[in-house]
Amino acid sequence: MSNQSAEITPSVAHEILSLIEVAPGAVVSRTISKTKGGTLTLFAFDAGEGLSEHAAPFDAFVQVLDGKLTLKIGGVPVEATPGTLVRMPANIPHGLHADAPTRMMLFMLRDPN
Repeated sequence: MSNQSAEITPSVAHEILSLIEVAPGAVVSRTISKTKGGTLTLFAFDAGEGLSEHAAPFDAFVQVLDGKLTLKIGGVPVEATPGTLVRMPANIPHGLHADAPTRMMLFMLRDPN
């Protein structure tokens, strides 16, 4: 997985899809913002790529920007397409598979305490 970390310029309207590109045979991520309260990360997956099952100690939200994902949350498949938002609860195993070239935003919310 290729990982880029670059916060975006504040007070500027950004075209979301221009901030990350799908790379052939790869998973690309770009952290847009990281604070004690959470992170906002863009991901791009080529078709057939994904993230293996794992769990996190905080809630995470996936918003599909283009393409199509199949998420597995607690063993249950969830299809996600552009315009959908999926909540992955804390401490529940989850993973995903890109059914087509896909770009998504991942919001991870942490308790800042």
